[in-house]
Amino acid sequence: MAEQTKMPPITPYLTIKGANEAIEFYKKAFGATENARLAHEDGKRLMHAEIALHGSIVLLSDEFPEFDTVKAPANENASPVAVALHFEKPTDLDAAFKRAADAGAKTVTEPADMFWGGRFAALADPFNHRWLMHAPLPPK
Repeated sequence: MAEQTKMPPITPYLTIKGANEAIEFYKKAFGATENARLAHEDGKRLMHAEIALHGSIVLLSDEFPEFDTVKAPANENASPVAVALHFEKPTDLDAAFKRAADAGAKTVTEPADMFWGGRFAALADPFNHRWLMHAPLPPK
């Protein structure tokens, strides 16, 4: 039996239309690595997948309207829940933002130094999940 991943205390679980494509996007945009994938018997959708991303775990699956009412975000509506990525330095945030934008993420908020003493940026992936980025600013 394969070794199980030790899960962090809180783990986001994304419902996506196109989970296979999303995994490939997250690899390119965020440097994610795939830990597990469980295909549905239809051979197209994923029942469950696990990726390692930015030092943590993100779980995901396709939506399955035949089993429950959980829906992926609609094309015109971003998810009301976001995944937050924290960086040690503003330059790390800037590099990660550029990589994700170059991979096809949509800019919501360009990286900027904010009044609360942090650098902040926000992106939306092609599957309408929001990704917030934050790094502390060095002391003045």
